[in-house]
Amino acid sequence: MKKLSLAVIAAIVPLVASAGDVDLSGKELILNIRRIGLDLSKTDVRHSAEYQNSPISALGADSQEFIKGVFDTALEYTHNRFNWDNSLFMEYGKTTLKPYNAPQTTNESADKILATSNLNYALWDFDSFKLGPMVRAAYETEFEPANDSDNRLKVLRGMAGISLFDSPIVKTLYLAGVYEYDFTYGHNQVSKLALELGWRLEYEIRDGVKLSTDGYYREYLDYSEYVGTDLERDLSVTGRMDTNLWGDFTFGPYVQYRLARARDAEHYGSNFIIGLSFNYITKFGLY
Repeated sequence: MKKLSLAVIAAIVPLVASAGDVDLSGKELILNIRRIGLDLSKTDVRHSAEYQNSPISALGADSQEFIKGVFDTALEYTHNRFNWDNSLFMEYGKTTLKPYNAPQTTNESADKILATSNLNYALWDFDSFKLGPMVRAAYETEFEPANDSDNRLKVLRGMAGISLFDSPIVKTLYLAGVYEYDFTYGHNQVSKLALELGWRLEYEIRDGVKLSTDGYYREYLDYSEYVGTDLERDLSVTGRMDTNLWGDFTFGPYVQYRLARARDAEHYGSNFIIGLSFNYITKFGLY
């Protein structure tokens, strides 16, 4: 932990020492509703019992339904060189399987609550972006414990690093050292160190049509003790195309991919989702 802290400080201090004057004025408070939406995916297979020996897998597959709700908002405050946002992200979704020869089953395919407070400091203000140190505190949990267990995910996370932000396309791009305190398992409370690369990008193809992506890659470096289910590395990527239907309501396809490997696993686990997304996206200037 000391080595990682020193590395982060060593990366930030030279930037602070060499930064020129940044002429940023005014202050602004914005409620940014990044997305309140509903993601839908459904496969309806009929008479699959008659096609179990068919070489065409689509005819013998199980019917599936996937519905996921997403709530992603941030209160963003800008004053001189500082940019401070407090965000809340929540998603919950279930997949329902309808086999022809077995009872219907339902599994959680998305379950996440993430509260974040993020502070960026603009050492430099270029024409199209700002650059400087960042610090972040976050708490991650879930609505229901996974796999019918009694252990609900509970993680406190702090990080410090360098961030490029406030660009028309690059809303944030950062590299940071991470400290995690994981108390998911009450009897095994684990402290972890990691490095994380994260991003949130938006690109307007034309008026009313926008591409966006956000995600992170996290590489764990050290643990206070061994817990087999702890991750060694973790990648999460989401991509979406929003087309305005009317007002602030949008519609479009989305993809979501999660790839991770646990300490006691031989292979990577992954989750790939593709579907359609209905969203409400807007901003309110509070002052």
